[in-house]
Amino acid sequence: MNTIKYKILGLCICLFAFSNNSQAQKKKPAVAAATSYNLEGNITGLVDGTTIKLLPGATHTSEVAVAETTSKDGKFTFTGKLNEPRLFYLEFGKNKGYIPVLVENSKIKLTAEAEVLKEQDGKINFKNEVITGSKANDYYKKETAFREELNKDYIEYHKGTEEVSKAYSSARVAGNKKLMDSIGNSPEWKSFEAKEKAFFAKVEKSTKDLITKNKATWWGPFFMLTQYSYFTPDQKPIYEQFSPAAKKSYYGQVVDKDLNPKSLIGTSVANFGLKDKDGKAYNVKDIVAGKKYILIDFWASWCAPCRKEIPNLKTAYTAYADKGFEILSISIDKDEKAWLKALGQENMQWHNLLDDNKVSNAFNVKTIPATYLIDSKGVIIGDNLRGEALDEKLKELLKS
Repeated sequence: MNTIKYKILGLCICLFAFSNNSQAQKKKPAVAAATSYNLEGNITGLVDGTTIKLLPGATHTSEVAVAETTSKDGKFTFTGKLNEPRLFYLEFGKNKGYIPVLVENSKIKLTAEAEVLKEQDGKINFKNEVITGSKANDYYKKETAFREELNKDYIEYHKGTEEVSKAYSSARVAGNKKLMDSIGNSPEWKSFEAKEKAFFAKVEKSTKDLITKNKATWWGPFFMLTQYSYFTPDQKPIYEQFSPAAKKSYYGQVVDKDLNPKSLIGTSVANFGLKDKDGKAYNVKDIVAGKKYILIDFWASWCAPCRKEIPNLKTAYTAYADKGFEILSISIDKDEKAWLKALGQENMQWHNLLDDNKVSNAFNVKTIPATYLIDSKGVIIGDNLRGEALDEKLKELLKS
């Protein structure tokens, strides 16, 4: 009988101890979320004293570094605070190499191997990059893994099309429309066009699906900025689907400013100078001297809507150039070779200059094509005039 009693007593004591232990665990204070970030880098092969800058990314504009340091034994550290995760580019040297990383308030470690290419002016290649400690960076990599499949698709549908593409490009540069039509009607070219159309449809669907999936949070506008290299009015419905919280986020506000830039109508254009394809510097006041109306057109070789608008500009130039109308096209291309190639293909009969970032920023260019109609006093009297709208405006202004 006593044995049973002691067993029951022992069981009660065990249950009491377990209960107290559970209560103690429940009362343990929760681990506080980190309120700052600490990004530690360790890159083998990096030359001591290499300058490393932390540049904001996903903003569609050139940004100033928020921090700068130098490497020692391949190691470096950045610290700071963020209201929400942000994409940054680690810039090594002066445009020598970049590593993107999504930074959040946590301890983040980056390891990689660097190869300095002396024969390429010190360009730095990186491999075996590993980033740990950032859940945002992990999510970003997972959600954008589909881009690897798209890259493979792109390479695949271009296989075997090198000769026909080269022939078509040569005919276009030479202005040989008959040959262009002949190549364009060939089975090889039609097959290429069909595959290209299917590829870009897949790109567009994948991109929209990714953004829509994340429309409730800051990830939505962030992905919109990273998946589209530029915006057109066609992207406005995508932005409108975002939740109020997403729109108020840092990247939500960036998208809003890009899609809905403040109007410059009524403001005066400051004088500026840029270089043409031959490296010759031009002062804008000299270009527009004696002209009644000038259309400043921001474009890029890779911008399909921009290229489609060029025939309309040629039509307007032919019709109104002798009445005091001038066009000044400014390319925002980063790849000068691509710009020069496009100039050869398009054969525009007016001044074409290459942007230095400062001019497009002064005009608050966020989407392209972007056009500004200026009067003889240098005042902007219209913007985003294209096609029929441009023709009607010039017809009204130059009716005399």
